[in-house]
Formats: sequence, structure tokens, C-alpha cells
Amino acid sequence: MSKLNTSSSEFDLDRPNIEDYLPSGTIQEPCGKLRLRDLLDISPTLTEAAGAIIDDSFTRCFKSNPPEPWNWNVYLFPLWCLGVVVRYGFLFPLRVLVLTLGWIVFLSCYFPVHTLLKGNEKLRKKLERGLVELICSFFVASWTGVIKYHGPRPSMRPKQVFVANHTSMIDFIVLEQMTAFAVIMQKHPGWVGLLQSTILDSLGCIWFHRSESKDREIVARKLREHVEGADNNPLLIFPEGTCVNNHYTVMFKKGAFELGCTVCPIAIKYNKIFVDAFWNSRKQSFTTHLLQLMTSWAVVCDVWYLEPQNLKPGETPIEFAERVRDIISVRAGLKKVPWDGYLKYSRPSPKHRERKQQSFAETVLLRLEEK
Repeated sequence: MSKLNTSSSEFDLDRPNIEDYLPSGTIQEPCGKLRLRDLLDISPTLTEAAGAIIDDSFTRCFKSNPPEPWNWNVYLFPLWCLGVVVRYGFLFPLRVLVLTLGWIVFLSCYFPVHTLLKGNEKLRKKLERGLVELICSFFVASWTGVIKYHGPRPSMRPKQVFVANHTSMIDFIVLEQMTAFAVIMQKHPGWVGLLQSTILDSLGCIWFHRSESKDREIVARKLREHVEGADNNPLLIFPEGTCVNNHYTVMFKKGAFELGCTVCPIAIKYNKIFVDAFWNSRKQSFTTHLLQLMTSWAVVCDVWYLEPQNLKPGETPIEFAERVRDIISVRAGLKKVPWDGYLKYSRPSPKHRERKQQSFAETVLLRLEEK
């Protein structure tokens, strides 16, 4: 008998609920009765999570989009093979030779200037700026860079800072060959770090470690000191704080916009007809990235020096940063997304999770009040 009762209860559990198959509105709910399923309804949260999975605009900001292959064709494939032979067998060795020649000329001039002219700071800085612009020009030549600059060339003035969208470390080289900027950049290892601590230090560049919280205070102090100097090189900042794939712009950090000085926007847009200039630092080293550029046909890029902007009355630094981001995004044809680029390197902060929890709690309280 107990077995029969057990099987009967299991049968009841497996029996489909007829209410699930009735049209909505045929079952009358008691007025004013609060059901647990209504209180714990998480469908809005699930909808938001599903939307984030389907339309993940954050991951797309840092994803390389390789061009579709075109060479799988009987009569185009031989031309593609010929192009590979030309790029790797002729252009690449020639570009290595050009870059090597550039380094020989640069180093043979830079170190004598840096050591022998220490008593004449003004002349030394002027010559060092010219030499840094020269070596950056050799770098651009090693990619067969086709760079078109629009607008007036930046000049040395106090109380101004230049901000630009960021796609790769070559952004700095592209801008530096026209004007010797002092840049704020993360400290890198290897040969790039060696150049940072020797040659680029002479320009007044400011380095930081992303993982060191104390570096933020030091960088903020150095920023204010630099913009006050009339003889300092123009200051260049990439306020996104990370490389984005030149289709989007992420949130600008407010540090450059609370210095109380004029902000000069620069928009950079790469044409991907020959190569994707986006540097995904998590998947390839900067050396590999340079080799990729040097084995392509050319790097095509447009640079716009836009109208200087100042903080408006009643405008906060965050609003100022968003306004400048709008200007750069429109000029370069980039899509704005409401993401913090530092999420690429770290997990969301506890404050962000608390805001989500607070939002869900407010939704539940609202339903309780309605009932």
C-alpha cells in the first residue's frame, strides 16, 4: 500500500499543470494577494543579462576583426601569392634596412647631443625634439605609412593638453613625427621600456604602472606641474587608458579634464584596407605587432587636430570629458559605448556590484508597494 502511495505521489509530481496551457486571463487571481513568484521575478535581470550576452559591446571594443579572405579563387590566388612574395621578400627587408639606418643616424646624433650639451638646456631640448621626430619618421617609413594630417600643427603653449583616441602604441609614433609630445604612458617591459627610461624621458614623458594605486597621485601632481611650464613639450594624453579597436570609444578618464587648462582634441582613424592597426596587447607583443605592420602593404591613417575646448560654466570634469569624446567620435566616425576601459584588466569594482544590487532591491520594494 505504501508503494502504491509513493508511486501515486510521483505520478502527481510528473503530471503537467493544466494552468500552464490555459490562455492568460482565464484564471482569476485574488485581488491584493502577493504571490512569491511575483516577488522573486528576476525576468528584468535575466533580460539584461541575455542582452549583454547577445549584444556584448564591451568585448567588441577590444576584438580584432580580420578581413574576409579574398584569395580563394583560381585566377586571384596566383596574384595573392605574388603579393606575399613581394611583401615578405622585397618590402620587408627594405623596410628593415630603412629602420636600421634610421637608428644608426639617430643614436650617432642623440647621445652626443644629450651628453655634450648639458650646459645649454634650451638648445639640447630643441635638438632632442628634432631627433625624436626624425626616428618616428623612420618608423612610419618602415610601414610605408600614408598619414594625412588635417588642421593646424600643435604648438608649445602653457596651460594646454592634447587628448586623442587610442588604437595602438603607434598612435604615439604617428603623432610624434609631427610634434614632439610629452606623453603619459604605462611603463612597458623589454626594449620599449628601455626607450622609455632613456630617450623618451628627455621629452618630459610621465610613466605609470596600472597596478600601483600610489602612481595615480604622483601622475596627477606631475600633470599639473607639466602644464604650468611654458618651455615644456606639449602634453599628450590617451584618456581611454587602453587600446580600443578603432571602431568604438570607451569612457574618458577625467584626469586630463580637471587640470583647469585648454583641452585640444585629436581624432585618429585608421583605414583597414591593407592592415588592422589595432594592437591587442593580450594576444601579441608590440614587436610582433610592428612586424605585422612592416609586412603589410601600407598603414593608412587620418589625423585631425580639432578645435580647442574649455570647461564651460557649471560643467563638471566628467561632462567635459564626455563632450570632448563626442567631438572625437563624430570626427573619426567611432561609436561611443558606456564602458570603462580598465575593466579589460580588472574585475568590476564592488561599487558597481552594489549599484546593481540596489537597483534589484528597489524593484522588489516597488512591487511590494504595488501589492
